Amino acid sequence: MNRYHLLSPLLLGALSLPLYSAAQSPGIQQEQLQRERERVLREALEHAPDVLTLGLPAPASTSLDYPEDEQACSRIDTIIMEGDSAERFRPALGTVMKAAGDGGAAGRCLGSQGLQILLARVQADIIARGYTTTRVLAQPQDLSAGRLVLTVIPGRLRKVRMAEGADTRGNAVTALPLSEGDLLDLRAIEQGLENLRRVPTAEADIEITPSEESDAQAGDSDLVVQYRQAFPFRVSASLDDGGARTTGRYQAGVTVAYDNWWTLNDLFYASLTRSLGRYGDRGSRSHTVHYSLPFGYWLLSATLSGSRYHQTVEGAFEPVVYSGHAETSEVKLSRLLRRNATSKSHVAARLLLRKSFNFVDQIPLAPQQRKMTAWEWSVNHRHFIGPAVAEINLSYRRALDRQGRAPEDELDLPQITTRYGLWLADAAINAPFTLGAARLRYNATARAQWNRGKLPAQDQFAIGGRYTVRGFDGDMNLQAERGWLLRNELSWGMGEGGQEVYAGVDTGTVAGPLTQSLNGRRLSGAVLGWRGNVDKLGMELFIAAPLTRPQGFPTGTLTGGFSLQWSY
Repeated sequence: MNRYHLLSPLLLGALSLPLYSAAQSPGIQQEQLQRERERVLREALEHAPDVLTLGLPAPASTSLDYPEDEQACSRIDTIIMEGDSAERFRPALGTVMKAAGDGGAAGRCLGSQGLQILLARVQADIIARGYTTTRVLAQPQDLSAGRLVLTVIPGRLRKVRMAEGADTRGNAVTALPLSEGDLLDLRAIEQGLENLRRVPTAEADIEITPSEESDAQAGDSDLVVQYRQAFPFRVSASLDDGGARTTGRYQAGVTVAYDNWWTLNDLFYASLTRSLGRYGDRGSRSHTVHYSLPFGYWLLSATLSGSRYHQTVEGAFEPVVYSGHAETSEVKLSRLLRRNATSKSHVAARLLLRKSFNFVDQIPLAPQQRKMTAWEWSVNHRHFIGPAVAEINLSYRRALDRQGRAPEDELDLPQITTRYGLWLADAAINAPFTLGAARLRYNATARAQWNRGKLPAQDQFAIGGRYTVRGFDGDMNLQAERGWLLRNELSWGMGEGGQEVYAGVDTGTVAGPLTQSLNGRRLSGAVLGWRGNVDKLGMELFIAAPLTRPQGFPTGTLTGGFSLQWSY
């Protein structure tokens, strides 16, 4: 019997421990930690600007009431809209066709002043829908039959042109979801501006001007695009103590980004991270490569990521080396569903491929070799309430196949299959406000997942650590098939450079069959910290403490942390 067979019962028991206790094997811990760090990285690098401030003020007459005592007036019972593309704008008649008792025009006797108010309200409704260059007129007509005919002059796009002196790397063709001859929609222009500005080194503006073409029709307009881009390469370096104790607490990383690589408003970046310190007996490294390309209302992206680790522990006769690596590939396609002056909604589909392999002294552990293929759909809604932003995302993931065996298969425990369905949800709100002279900001983030039955350890919900429930060092956590967490933070702005002090309280709970072997299901903790920027250097320092935890759950009384990031 070889050495591996002698150790296998002990190893299988240890490696299956994360499924039934708070402990984690290095491979699973490293894979989950890499996903959390990647999530933070992608939120920072792939954040797109919001352009929702292009609305035009409504005419002052829209706030006026219809006059009740006009001498020369005609009773209006029916309003009809005619003209090119009139059917597109007929919903704007809804507000004025309400009964007179409800503030509408139906059944009212309107003179010249009343008709002006009616036209202004219809026009304001059309503008609010984004059609800022479309006009509505009332031609001279006989109103004795109680029938008012409105004529629409649609505003259309005649030509898109770059402004004189604009950067030659600017490309509005794929950015704007408009073609020549389309109705000029402000929401489409906002979408185009977001695409043009989505890389940090680019600045763009779009001006609507009367068409200069000789054959232009009434209502035709040109879009003049101003575009400037700084040096397209960006480099950043980071240092933090957010790694795992077993594979290297201190992590250093470098990220290189190439903005607008193919002059398609595309984004590319590659990030490398590795542990610092004792490379001989333990260590970890990870990488993320991303490329995304917008075209109109669509966004196509591809991401490759992976991580490796090794850890040496004392065995019964000689040191034993645990090691492993994990790889994740994804392709995602998203589309804007709807947008208005205060909100945006998207739908997305994603194909996900994941592999993970673990070894003991370079001998593969068959129970921990996993390959998973899954598809995922999601809907996202982002809403703006004054300066506050609220966002919610709902996803459903379906694993398609199963390769490899779970540790429980050899241990005769209930089977855990990679054929599963998993619901995921997250929500966030960021609300700045003032209290006297103090600049305050409330930020909350919630995450949850739910499924039926059991899940592979890599897909379970884990809490405890700086990326989930703060107050814990992350070396041990609570982990099960289902769960939720809530992170609350109140910050106080200080001086310039975005400096702020913050205090927060986090809480989370896990649920599912695996919690039957846990001493508790809930963690909560508190955090106090400072973050800010000095020139090109971003810094954060914090100290956190546990508030509630299961009896015997190991963690320090206080947990500190830091992160540094330099950008160029």
